[in-house]
Parts: sequence; C-alpha cells; structure tokens
Amino acid sequence: MGKAAVMRIFLISSNIANTPYSVYPLGLSMVASSLHNAGHEIKQFDFLASNRSVDELVKEINVFNPDIIGVSIRNIDNVNLLNEQRYIEAVRDIVQKARKVTSAKIILGGSGFSIMPEAILDEVGADYGIVGEGESLILDFINKVENEIPIKERILRSTPSLKGKDIPSAYYDQRIMQFYLKSGNVASVQTKRGCIHKCIYCSYPILEGDKIRVREAKLVVDDIEGLINKHKAKYIFFTDSVFNDDQGNYLKVLEEMRSRRINIPWTAFFKPARIDDKSLLLMQATGLKAAEIGADAPSDLTLKNIGKSFLFEDIVSCNDIFARYNIATAHYFMFGCPGETKDTVLEGIDNIKSLKKTVSFIFMGIRILPCTSLAKIAEKDGLIKKGQNLLEPVYYIAPGISHKWLEEVLTESFKGMRNCVFPPDALDSSLAFLHKLGYSGSLWDMLIPGNAKRNRKRKDA
Repeated sequence: MGKAAVMRIFLISSNIANTPYSVYPLGLSMVASSLHNAGHEIKQFDFLASNRSVDELVKEINVFNPDIIGVSIRNIDNVNLLNEQRYIEAVRDIVQKARKVTSAKIILGGSGFSIMPEAILDEVGADYGIVGEGESLILDFINKVENEIPIKERILRSTPSLKGKDIPSAYYDQRIMQFYLKSGNVASVQTKRGCIHKCIYCSYPILEGDKIRVREAKLVVDDIEGLINKHKAKYIFFTDSVFNDDQGNYLKVLEEMRSRRINIPWTAFFKPARIDDKSLLLMQATGLKAAEIGADAPSDLTLKNIGKSFLFEDIVSCNDIFARYNIATAHYFMFGCPGETKDTVLEGIDNIKSLKKTVSFIFMGIRILPCTSLAKIAEKDGLIKKGQNLLEPVYYIAPGISHKWLEEVLTESFKGMRNCVFPPDALDSSLAFLHKLGYSGSLWDMLIPGNAKRNRKRKDA
C-alpha cells in the first residue's frame, strides 16, 4: 500500500451555537493537527466565525480547491425543550452549497455526528461519515482515496483507541481564534478523554470511551503557553467532561502550570466531590475563576435515578468550599428525571434555592439520545419506540408529571431570582452583549449577588 500523497483538505466547523459563550472548535483543530503532521495541506473554516455566510464558504472553497471536505458537527440541537433549536439544517445547507462548487468527497464527523450517524448522514446527504476519533480515521480514509482503494462503508467506525500520548495538540487557526477571543476571550484546551461515570443520559462514555486517557501535563501546558504567547488568550476553558478526575491527573496539569509561573483565568467542568484545601490553593494559584459543577439533579432520589454516585449534601459541600475561596460556581439542574414526582420537584426547588453564592441553570426534561440507558427507560415508559429516529428532539419527563404543571411551577418558583435561571437560555442575549462590550470569560458569575463588578478587558489587549 503506497504512502498517501499531499492532499488538500478543507475542514469546516458547522457549529452555529454561541451560548452561553462561544467555544473554539477544538475537535476540528485536533483533526487538522493530525492531517498537518501527516504532511497534508489544511484549510480550516468556521461557519460561526464567518457570520454563517454561505457566500463566504463558497468563496473559500473555490479559492482552496480541496480534494476532500470534512464537516465537523458539534451539537445536534440546543437541548432546551422550551426553546428548541435544531442545527442539522445548517449542516445540510453547508453540504448542499459545497456540492454546487466542488466534486470533492464530503465526509462528516464530530461528537454530534457520532451520536446518531446514520440518521444525520441521510438527512444531510454527505458522502461518508466518521464515528470515533477522527485523528486516525481521517488518515485511513485519505489513504484509501489516494490509492483508489474501494470504500465499501458509508460510515467508518472505530472505538476510542488513541493513547493519551497520541492525542494531538490542537492546530489552532489564528484567524478563527481571533473571532473567539473577541467573543469572550476564551480559548479551549483538552487534558484527557474518556469518562468512567455511568450517567444514564450521557453520551460521553460512548463517544470517548469508558476509560480515561490522559495527555502528558507538559504537553497540555505547552498548549496553554502557546495560546497565551502566540494568540494572546486571556481565559482558558478546559473542555474535559470531568476535570477533577479521581486519579488526580488534573493536579499534575496545575502543578506544571505553577512550576512555569502561569496564572491565567480558567474554568472547567467539575463533578461534586470533596476537594481539599491544598488542591483549591493550587487551583487559585494558577488562576481558577469559575467552576461549572455537574450536579444535574437537585434531589437524592433523582440523583440516584440518573446514575449519580453522590447526594445533594455533596453538592452543597463542593459548592461551599469553592465559595470559601471566592471561586464562582454554576450548577445545571434537570427536572423530570426518572422517578420524579411532584414532591421531588418541590424538594429540588428548595434545594436549589438553598445553595449559597452560586448560579443555577434549570432545565425542564432530559434530551433522549440513542444507545443510552435513558433511551431504554423511555422505551419502557412508552415515550419512544424501539429504533425510533431521535434526530427530532424527544425529551424525557417522568410519567405522571404534567409538562404544563412543571413549567408553571418552575417559572413561578424562580421568578425574580437573578441567580436561578429558568428557562436556561433566558440571559443568553444579555451575556452575548456583554462579550461584545469587551467582558471576558463565562460572565454568569456576574449573576451571583456581590459579583456584579468585573474588570473589563481592553479592546486592544
């Protein structure tokens, strides 16, 4: 089998979601890194950064004249029952416009695609799709195309297999990065892949595997230094599904940051766990400003029923220790979980209101995704049919809970509460406006009583 020649690969981030803040297309840039390292010529295009302009897309395709087009799909929809927004139509438009100006093969990938590949490929009309880690699969695909090896399957699959040392640094695109820095000044970094937890609704273990694969701390911090020095990033977002893993790998990253005297505002997703003072001091010394805590359900019963291994008192303890170090926290809570009753709804509301110095975003229902335990429960409860196409959003709300009652009680309970946001997108336009004014970071911490004052980054910084 011959070695693949240099090919021109046009990579498109199709994401159009920019709430609660715009997030750099890290996965796409990691695939770009793999292709670049293999010697191919790469062009990265971000649909959101290009103001969703199909004319700009067509222009860039014509100029670059690609051999292959890769389209990354980050999200299928906004998982918000009360204000549903589908994103697949944007992907279909991208593919259709590309078809008119190029004969290049079009291949889909990304976390959103991997969740329900057959349905999306049929809906969008691309040539092929990749399910799994694109860094290796895309190279196999290109080699077959170059060597005219027949590709029998429309969807190429692999289980998550890259070892931590093989997960590449992102090939950050300067032009795209500048858009995201102007839209909140947040730059993305990944320290590991995989999730060992068994939340019934979550696709992370399916997408990234159920074992943690850790990148070397030195390489992660090299990425951070590059973002600071080359791209002038002012805020780091660690994209790991859970940053504070039980093995303490995250502490190695922070220790490496401290050893290099790096202190930059950063945020990450945390699971509610007991974090000792030594670890908090290390986080604070490296710049932690805001922690997004994966609470997900607000009562002990619903926590158990969605597969969590902690109780609400653990959420309180975790929240309180962050508050003690003046680190802003945000929680995300879903109502309507399996086993939910009117009593647990009311209990959950009281529990959320009891949390101190934090912001809570409240969701109604849980988006059902294929191959999850929740999908099996929904089948049993008669909410979906076996094999049902879930590209059209379906939300789980426990039988016996009226949608109308739940929406009314949540609306009334959190009305006028600045730090309890329902529906969860109620403040999106306000946060986007503040980013345009030059404020950086997540910004939801401004909703915490006493946290309204923030420094504003200079426009020319």
